[in-house]
Amino acid sequence: MTQKEGSSSRQTLARTIAESMAVKERLFEACSSVFEQLVEATVSAFSKGNKMLLCGNGGSACDAQHVAGELVGRFLKDRHPLPAIALSAADSILTCVGNDYSFADVFARQVQALAQPGDIVVGISTSGNSPNVIRAIEVARQCQAVCVGFTGAEGGKLREITDICLCVPSQVTARIQEAHITLWHALCEEIENRLFGS
Repeated sequence: MTQKEGSSSRQTLARTIAESMAVKERLFEACSSVFEQLVEATVSAFSKGNKMLLCGNGGSACDAQHVAGELVGRFLKDRHPLPAIALSAADSILTCVGNDYSFADVFARQVQALAQPGDIVVGISTSGNSPNVIRAIEVARQCQAVCVGFTGAEGGKLREITDICLCVPSQVTARIQEAHITLWHALCEEIENRLFGS
């Protein structure tokens, strides 16, 4: 590696960290009141025996699986598992529904099969406009689930159709995803504290 290449790499890293920090510095003001609503809704749902269904595409699909793992497994403490399902993890269902119906229905069909009144259905979309996520939330509303969105600054259609929507103050996909995970980790910690003791 040349000195110039090393300098370029460090500059890229420094810029990325600075951008991420700037978004997170605005995150509390942008999302704290909505975050509290999400904590209350989620704790209430789990307390009543309801479950959480999560969906998203690409990196957001990975986030859905990450969060389901934290809830079913554990975050910071050993405790009873919490019912959470990442709809992006069911490969056979995704390919079946995508082939027999359409890709826009890959999450909606699962929501229709699994969601009960009082469940939490989460759509993760940095643009807020992913057709299959929007369709899933529309079906969740018909199932009388609590509809939650995780998106970016504009919120897109997801902001309009969810009960609770956390809109990260950024329009850059990578920065939005980084902030989403920060919000999720804070939520997992608060859920554990409220349900299982701080």
